[in-house]
Amino acid sequence: MDIQKERSATRGVKGRRLAVLAGVMAAIAAIDQLIKQIAVTTLEPGEPVNVIGDWFRLVLLFNPGAAFSMGQNSTWLFTTIQLAFVVGALVAAPHVSHRVELAGLALIAGGALGNLIDRLTRPPGFWFGHVIDYISVGGFAVFNFADAAITVGVAVFIIALFVGELDNGR
Repeated sequence: MDIQKERSATRGVKGRRLAVLAGVMAAIAAIDQLIKQIAVTTLEPGEPVNVIGDWFRLVLLFNPGAAFSMGQNSTWLFTTIQLAFVVGALVAAPHVSHRVELAGLALIAGGALGNLIDRLTRPPGFWFGHVIDYISVGGFAVFNFADAAITVGVAVFIIALFVGELDNGR
């Protein structure tokens, strides 16, 4: 009987991990899509709006590539990678034991889902859609909320891995 209780408890923990990842991922993607819709309806493509001088601007761009507009002829590849990552994160979530690692993974997956939605629903068409970017800081590339979530998620995940390694070393 104890083995059955243990298995049930393990399934419950794994289910909660999956629910947390899916919830954070959906929230990030929803916020990202809301902000992108506001950007599309209020900004003119390519015309910067200074928020803090020309250091922080809003500028609407439609990006077929990846970060820094690299790989503009590989939209289909980025779509495939993002879809694989989102599915992989959902599969991996129940097996991630460290909460901070799970948080990092959820942020990355949420950002990937936000940009994946663009690639599946925006012009020029399904699987080849362009990602909406609108945040410009200094001379850095133009990016969006999903990109920021991915970047923060990667940092959180890496820090969690190092902290986990330190804990394991003790």
